[in-house]
Amino acid sequence: TIIVQANQEIDEDLAQRVQLSGLKSVKIRSVLTCRTRRGVCVKCYGRNLATGKTVEIGEAIGIIAAQSIGEPGTQLTMRTFHVGGTAQLEHETKHVASVDGTVKYSDDLKVIVNREGEKIAIRRQADLMIIDPRGREVARYQIVYGAHVKVENGQQVQEGDVLATWDPYTFAILTEVSGRVHYQDIVLGKTVDEDIDKVTGLKRLVVKDSDEKYQPRIEIRDANNKLIRTYPMPIKANLMVEEGAEVEAGDIIAKIPRETRRTKDIVGGLPRVVELFEARRPAETAVMSEIDGIVKEIHMTKGKRKIVIVGDDGSEREYDIPRGKHVNVQEGDRVKAGEPLMDGPLNPHDILRVLGIEKLQEYLVNEIQEVYRLQGVNINDKHIEVIVRQMLRWVKIKDVGDTDFLIEEQVDRFRFEDENRRVIEKGGRPATAEPMLLGITKASLSTDSFISAASFQETTRVLTEAAVSGRVDYLRGLKENVIMGRLIPAGTGMKRYRNVRIADDPTMDQKKPDEYDELLQTVYKEAPLVRSSDNVMQELESFDEDKGSDVDELEGMEEMEEIYNVPDNLENLDGEDYDF
Repeated sequence: TIIVQANQEIDEDLAQRVQLSGLKSVKIRSVLTCRTRRGVCVKCYGRNLATGKTVEIGEAIGIIAAQSIGEPGTQLTMRTFHVGGTAQLEHETKHVASVDGTVKYSDDLKVIVNREGEKIAIRRQADLMIIDPRGREVARYQIVYGAHVKVENGQQVQEGDVLATWDPYTFAILTEVSGRVHYQDIVLGKTVDEDIDKVTGLKRLVVKDSDEKYQPRIEIRDANNKLIRTYPMPIKANLMVEEGAEVEAGDIIAKIPRETRRTKDIVGGLPRVVELFEARRPAETAVMSEIDGIVKEIHMTKGKRKIVIVGDDGSEREYDIPRGKHVNVQEGDRVKAGEPLMDGPLNPHDILRVLGIEKLQEYLVNEIQEVYRLQGVNINDKHIEVIVRQMLRWVKIKDVGDTDFLIEEQVDRFRFEDENRRVIEKGGRPATAEPMLLGITKASLSTDSFISAASFQETTRVLTEAAVSGRVDYLRGLKENVIMGRLIPAGTGMKRYRNVRIADDPTMDQKKPDEYDELLQTVYKEAPLVRSSDNVMQELESFDEDKGSDVDELEGMEEMEEIYNVPDNLENLDGEDYDF
């Protein structure tokens, strides 16, 4: 049975039916996948959230998107939350099942059992899912490295059950093997300092920045003193085990304090939104693997740690990790393309290059929503998608083929496809390009309209380049039309609505155009002649107030008003004014 036809709007009832049908996923149209050149089509946009009905042609959705994202920012600076307290802390230290179902570990989730019999997660990018009786995934939780997993794979859970817990303030380095601790290059005063915990009064060794020739690390050796595993110690790591101590798999050998958690109110969050929308490269970004494969070796050269990964196809990639940074992987670990090899923020340009457009779109929408979600602000995804779509509109030419493009030229995606189509039809070689991510400022300056770009930023440069290249502005957007004093091409100002005629008389629009002349002639015949203004004045003067109201004379005056109204009646016939 067909529940929903292709291109049919999924309303609340249909959504319920799709959910009950047991389908795991449905492909839907989205602003991000829309193939319309200018603007977005009605079916990909869907509902106008203000009216709850399908969006009308001519709606300025870009402006609505910008306002939807900007407005909460101005409101929320006034209601700064004091992030903290018991409730907030509890939320940030455990995952609780939101629905009933069966637990399923993702393929990446690897756990080891420690001496207390607890399961500890030892992979960084791992998930735990809840599956409903129909076999559909209904909830997914990200499990951080070092988290205590409280449920078994395949276990039945109830809503409210604790699935995993972790420490939000520190990042633990665990040993995955049992053996004896052996310090290497851990020298008091040179590579480590002694620190006394103010609360417990215990002494701890803390790794500090030191000379390149020292590489502080903890080695785990077996009973025969044979090296099993090495754990390099990053700067600021607190050593939790002493020289010669016996450790079991799953024990914490060091802790790194997480970055001091800044005030997470909207003021702290808005710079993050700007950073994402402007597509800035964050400082000290995490190095990510570009291929699926196995970590072959991790070695030191010239003060940097080098990670060698052997891909599934046998190719090798080498990555440099800066000194003092914590490495997320060990020799022999399996890594996926896009997996960060060290701690730090991700670079959106790297995500685009390694994982492609779809993963980047998902990342940007989720990261931007995260800032607002923290404040309990709900913004529909489509508004963010409208903006992300414009950020990913351009490509950079890598190989010109037989096209007219230049190498490294920045070209609109649709123009690139058109040119390639033209060349292929003539039997030529198409150009190749790589997708680009432009920040919203850069994307605005790259627009087709030089008037719009010049009114925004870098006016002299934009106008000079437009003049030199002899560009033509076709006035297709809102800004350029406002600047030129024309009607904006949105709402009723769109070309498709320009020639719409509205008639007072419901029968009027049914008349054929050639009947209009006939109609006008009839009106001319029936309309009494308008008397000259002198005669009218004389009649008014002869009206004597003392006599009181004479009915005949009043009727005559009404008749005069009617005569004067004739031209107004004619106006509606075909939008022309008639002078008498």
